[in-house]
Amino acid sequence: MSTLAVVGGRVLRPDMTVERADVLIDQESGTIEAVGDPDEVPDGDEHLDAGGGLVIPGLVNAHCHVAMTLFRGNADDKPLDAWLQEDIWPVEAELQAGDVVAGARLGVAEMIKSGTTAFGDMYFFMEEVAEIVAEAGVRGALGRGCITAGKDDEQAHADFEEGLAFAEEYNGAAEGRIRTIFMPHSLTTVDQSFFEEYVPRAREAGLPIHFHANETEQEVEPIVAEHGQRPLAYADDLDLLAEDTFVAHGVHVDAAEIDLLAERGTAVAHCPASNMKLASGMAPVQAMLDAGVTVGIGTDGAGSNNDLDMFDEMRDAAMLGKLAADDASAVAAPTVIEMATQGSAAALGFDSGRITEGANADLAVVDTDALHLTPEHDLVSHLAYAARGSDVRHTVCDGTVLMADRELLTIDEEQAKREAEERAEALFERAGV
Repeated sequence: MSTLAVVGGRVLRPDMTVERADVLIDQESGTIEAVGDPDEVPDGDEHLDAGGGLVIPGLVNAHCHVAMTLFRGNADDKPLDAWLQEDIWPVEAELQAGDVVAGARLGVAEMIKSGTTAFGDMYFFMEEVAEIVAEAGVRGALGRGCITAGKDDEQAHADFEEGLAFAEEYNGAAEGRIRTIFMPHSLTTVDQSFFEEYVPRAREAGLPIHFHANETEQEVEPIVAEHGQRPLAYADDLDLLAEDTFVAHGVHVDAAEIDLLAERGTAVAHCPASNMKLASGMAPVQAMLDAGVTVGIGTDGAGSNNDLDMFDEMRDAAMLGKLAADDASAVAAPTVIEMATQGSAAALGFDSGRITEGANADLAVVDTDALHLTPEHDLVSHLAYAARGSDVRHTVCDGTVLMADRELLTIDEEQAKREAEERAEALFERAGV
């Protein structure tokens, strides 16, 4: 057995307390073997220095479109519908597999450098995203975004068949670090007949389900008008809500929908930066948490964020959550950290998000001696409100060191940036933008 000892630092425990401790990792199983007093934890075959740092669970990005790093900064300051129809969908129509490879590699590198070890991704050319997950050493909950809007019947069926085929073929790939999910895009971009045909097939195959829901008021109104019920009640009638389902956004949910989410055990991936930038609204996060809904945090795509830094997202979630609840005590620092770790991991189905014996060995070491983290009154508060992705010193996933002392070990950073620049330029030129 090969072991890695993360030594000399302090550790953020699942109950949000901080203690001086070492972490021993079994690299063969990719799990945490021991956490505790440095005098009691066995020595490892290799060491990773956490001196002067805080060892935290690897952050988990519950919802993104990672290859959309190629869209970063291209179409800002627009509402969702105009942004999609005028700036995103026309360019996505010109996407090639190589574009997704370059965008995904850049995005995964960005996440590793900011302490994220797992992410949920809905996009296209998912086989290529799976290759990047395998190459980079992270975890991915992956699915093809299946859509009927703007497609004829044959094209739409081909899309959904491809989504199911990918999910069935790639589940458990990358030495178990990939978990696949059936991902119909949203309740307003997929015709009801396709839900009725493909959701039972996904359930029969044992696949989890993920979709966008209640992101804007414009997504709620058509469903109410056509079906005479709120979107999540409509989704429930289609057998979409279950314990292995999670929805993205959930901004415009009412009390009955929150209760329905809690009753069905359906999680929500909250994307505060994207919701603010697109003026989609403020999700009632504290109300969902109070009702017992599992809530994780996602960045959404870099086209609507514009970065994949989960530290930024935690701060946004805490701030926006207080405004939504009109309560300064809502979505408190410990809560938002739990959302970005344990909550997101639960939504994606990974045994990660906490530093404890037997859990996945996914963690990051955050330097705590920066000017913006001084004085050290409360490290939990600092993680939620002051820390930045650039404070991450080391990143470990599945027991493998992916970044040491700010140096990426599984991705060539300069090559990733260069390829993304080249592919983005060619993509937008093809799209005439």
